[in-house]
Amino acid sequence: MQAIGGKWKMLILWHVHEGGRRYNELRRRIPGISQKMLTQQLRELEEDGLIARTVYPETPPRVEYEMTAYGRTLEPVFDVMYDWGVLHRERRAGCGSQPPPAVNVRRQPDV
Repeated sequence: MQAIGGKWKMLILWHVHEGGRRYNELRRRIPGISQKMLTQQLRELEEDGLIARTVYPETPPRVEYEMTAYGRTLEPVFDVMYDWGVLHRERRAGCGSQPPPAVNVRRQPDV
């Protein structure tokens, strides 16, 4: 849990798993995260082998973060969280206080 726990890591991973992201793009997509915290969390995720940091030799330098093959092993976790989020949103939209029926709304895997 240390590798993915905390307030920010799953949000960072969610955005990076959609495709390579630059630092400022992540800052815009994750409101409330400080520069220091984003940098720290990105370093920890990189150290744990979940994301890769690529520096492009351009002027000005461009840095992108993307999921590693190991990080992609978290995709089933994202699918389950996505399913739960859909059900939770439906419930909050006025479907009552009873738990929603068990439904698999999992996204289809990319082929």
